[in-house]
Parts: sequence; C-alpha cells; structure tokens
Amino acid sequence: MTETMPNWLKKRADLSPDREALIFEGHTFTFKQVFEKAQTYAGKLGVLGLQKGVAVAVLFSNQAESAFILYALQMAGIRAVILNNRLTSEELSWQLDDSQADVLLYETRFNDKVAAIHSDTKNVSIHELKELEGIHPRILEEYDMDEVTTIMYTSGTTGNPKGVMQTYGNHWWSANASALNLGLHVQDKWLCTVPIFHISGYSILMRSQIYGMPIILHSSFEEKKVSDDIRRYEITIMSVVSTMLRRIIDELGSDRLPESFRCMLLGGGPAPLPLLQSCLEKDIPVFQTYGMTETSSQFATLSPEYSIERLGSAGKALFSNQIRIVDEDSQDVPPGAEGEIIVKGPNVTVGYLNRADETADKIRERWLYTGDIGYVDGDGFLYVLDRRSDLIISGGENVYPAEIEGVLLSHPGVADAGVIGMPDEQWGQVPVAFTVKNAFGVSEEELLKLCEQKLAKYKLPKKFYFVDSLPRNAAKKLLRRKLREWLDAERDENGN
Repeated sequence: MTETMPNWLKKRADLSPDREALIFEGHTFTFKQVFEKAQTYAGKLGVLGLQKGVAVAVLFSNQAESAFILYALQMAGIRAVILNNRLTSEELSWQLDDSQADVLLYETRFNDKVAAIHSDTKNVSIHELKELEGIHPRILEEYDMDEVTTIMYTSGTTGNPKGVMQTYGNHWWSANASALNLGLHVQDKWLCTVPIFHISGYSILMRSQIYGMPIILHSSFEEKKVSDDIRRYEITIMSVVSTMLRRIIDELGSDRLPESFRCMLLGGGPAPLPLLQSCLEKDIPVFQTYGMTETSSQFATLSPEYSIERLGSAGKALFSNQIRIVDEDSQDVPPGAEGEIIVKGPNVTVGYLNRADETADKIRERWLYTGDIGYVDGDGFLYVLDRRSDLIISGGENVYPAEIEGVLLSHPGVADAGVIGMPDEQWGQVPVAFTVKNAFGVSEEELLKLCEQKLAKYKLPKKFYFVDSLPRNAAKKLLRRKLREWLDAERDENGN
C-alpha cells in the first residue's frame, strides 16, 4: 500500500498562514503568500502543457522566485531536474538530453549560457513564464511518498554524471532525521547561502515548509552580510562548508555571534583542528556531517561536544539511518577496520535515472554502496578516510578527476593525463593535472583554454605538470597515490 501525505506547502499555509516563511533582500513572505505565489506559478506551468510526471529542468540562482517555482513544480507533481548553474553549456546540454526534460526554465542572467546549449529541450525564461496568463492550477492534494520529485546530477568516478532520483519520501525523512538530531525550536530561522541547486540548499527549502520555519535566503555567500543578518534576524542555524566558516570567523574578528545562534551545520568534509578551536573559543557550535546527493542531504552528524575529542569523525548515523562498513565480499568488518561505507535509510535514493545496471550495482537490498572508504570505531563513530576514492572537494563542490582527465585527453597533443587534489588554504583542495605530451605537443595555455571551454570554473586545474609517463599498475590503472607523492616532493622542494 502506497503511503501518502497532504501537500506540504498547502498544509503549512493552512496551519500557520501568517508565519514568516521566506526573507529575501529585505522582502518577507508568509507561508500563505509563498503558497499563493507557488500556486500561481503552477497555473503558468499548466499553460505550457506541463503535467504530473513530466520532467522540467531549472537553471536558477538563489532568488525568491526560484524558491516559488521549485515549490510549484513539487506541488504540480512535475519532476524538477535541478541544474548546477556553474556548469558550462556543454555540461548542461548533456544533462538536459539525458534527463529528457520537456522544458528548461532559466533566469535571464544565464541567457548567454542557455544560448550556447545544444539540446531539443524548449527554453523558457522566468521573465517569459511570468508574462503568461495562468490557468487554474492543478496541484496535488496528496504526495505519493514513493514518487520521484527531484533529480540532481552527480559526477561519477568514471564516465558521465548520473541523475540521482529523489522521492517525496526521501526529502520528508531527511527533514525528519535532521529535526530529530538538532531539535526544533519555535524561534528557529535557517540562513541559506549555499546554492539551492545543491541538495544542501534544496533540503533547507524542504525543512522550511515541513517545520514551519523561516528561511533567510542570500543570493551568494558574503561573510559581512552573514554576520549582519545573523544579528538582524536572530538566525539560529546556518549550513556551511569549511571555507565559508573560516571566512565568517575572520570577519567576526574579536566579536562573537549572538547567544541565540545555535548551530553551524558543516558539510563537504571534516573541518581542520585550528578552525574548530576558533569556533570553540567563540562558542559557535559546529555539527560536522557526512552526506551526499544520494542521501538527500546529511546522513551522519557529529555533535559539537565531540568535535575536538573525535576530530575527523563524521559522527553517527541519524535516527532513521544505518551505516555498515563492509569488505569486498560485502561482509561486515570489525570496529576500527577499513572498508566500504554502505548506508540504508528512508532518505536514500531509489536509484539513478536511466541507469538500471548502475542502480542495481550500487543499491543492493536497499543498502547504498557509497564507494567511500572508512571505518567505525568501537564507540560507533564514523570516520571517512577517502571520499569516493578519488574525489576532490573544492570549496564544498565535488570535483571528479576522471571528468577533468577526459577533457585533457580529448586534446590531440595529450597522450596521457592524471588529476589529483592539492591542499589549498582557501578552498580546502584544488585540482592539479599531470600530463604526458605526444608527438603533436601541447602548451599549458592550450590545455587551460580547452578546460575553460568544457568545465565549470571550480574544476579547472590550478597547476599543470608535464611528465614523461604516468604511474600505472599492471592493469593500467592510474596510481594516484604516486601522483600525490610526486606532488608532495615537488612542494617540499619549493618550500610550499
């Protein structure tokens, strides 16, 4: 029997119509107003002939209108293919074709990017959507918890990105697991400066309507504005990555956040000890997390009281979730032993769009095989040793070496290429490339220009090293650990 729930936003507007829901650039919208805005947009989507079950791609930034349209798509039962606005036109074209989206809704600020997209998808700007005379909207009275509502693309360690399918139930349980961990306070307000095209930002929109909690939405991250608005609006919770947290601490100087502030929810890898100590000195609680697009946001969280004592740990699985560490035969390993992290819970994806084989390989008996390597200590705390083996996390963005290598190898002057992450004070990590030239030859400038055409800015290699050959094993697999040794030796030699 299928589990259903009343339409979240409609229910919220009925329960607390006059409560603040969204604050953006000085404008405050109540839940009733947000519902009415979303309902109006649902009517305009109907004019475009979009009905329940079809896919619509969105290319948005953090704006109030973006939130209204995302809510409208959810209420109409239309699958939202949420695109990363930092990707190139070429990357976006591939995702549009793969998702078979009927329409691409986009902000006019992305006009140039959209103009360069090669896809059969119909393009409609938000300006054009606003101009449409809406029909009576068909919105769902109930949500089928097994129905897919969002699709977000995540890069794989090999090949093209995969569309992660997230159901209404995934988002519901993600919000509940977070509430059971952090608690729900009547005065809670969540500051969202992370992109709403990421699960980290989108999940805040979900929590808002489910909890009845106001969001203060920023179009981008500016530490001065963050500091000011935390005081101005008495914000209690904020989602951050380490680079953002470091900039907030620097901005505060000798000041402190108000006592009403109760949580920095930290994603994108563990925080370094000096940063945690700075937060401790300023009484800023930091909850370190482990999660991914496939788990609809955080899956495990470390409470602040353990942040120093359990440095490097991602904490324990949230209430509805389970974690196991297994060997190559999927057998559990003892505490302290390394293995693959596998996870199970109602917020785990039902699979990858149009990839039945990969879904069957990655999700077995409802356990998601993450590809991440880690261990659980004797007290049940999770330690992530290697995020998806080769993953580079740069400023909270996932960067997969294989994708950059593919671009480099497309150049006729490149015989071989290997990419790894290099420590960076500002971004945590940045990509660097080791390249082998062939008879045609190639320059650093040419490679950088090629990468700029094909890849989002945060994926661009910050350094190129030209070498005679790359370290590979008998099976011709690239030995990235050797590249790391080369990089360490080169940095030591140069005193870095």
